[in-house]
Amino acid sequence: MSLHNDRYTYRVIWSREDDEYVGLCAEFPSLSWLSRTPEAALRGIRKVIGEAVADMQSHGEPVPEPIADRRYSGKFMVRVPPEVHRRLATEAAEQGVSLNRLASAKLSK
Repeated sequence: MSLHNDRYTYRVIWSREDDEYVGLCAEFPSLSWLSRTPEAALRGIRKVIGEAVADMQSHGEPVPEPIADRRYSGKFMVRVPPEVHRRLATEAAEQGVSLNRLASAKLSK
C-alpha cells in the first residue's frame, strides 16, 4: 500500500447489527470491512482501499483525492427556510455580530 492511501480518512465504528467492528473510508463510502476487533477492522479497510486504488490505477480510472489533501475556500452556501433566515438574522443583530459570524459560531460547536 502506498503512502497515498494512508492519507485517506478512515474510521472504525461498532455495528450492533453485525456484532462486529466496521472499518470505513470517507473517500470510498461503498467499501467497508467487518472484524471482531477495531484494529483488525482498520487493517482490513486499509487493505481493501489499497486494492481498490491499485485496480483503479491499473484501469486508468480516476482515484479519489484524500480529503486531507483537498483545498477548501472556507465558503459554502446553505439554503434555509425564510423563517429560519429571519430568526438567525434577528439573533445576529441582537448579538451585534454578522449573520456569517453567527452561523460560523453555531457550525463550529
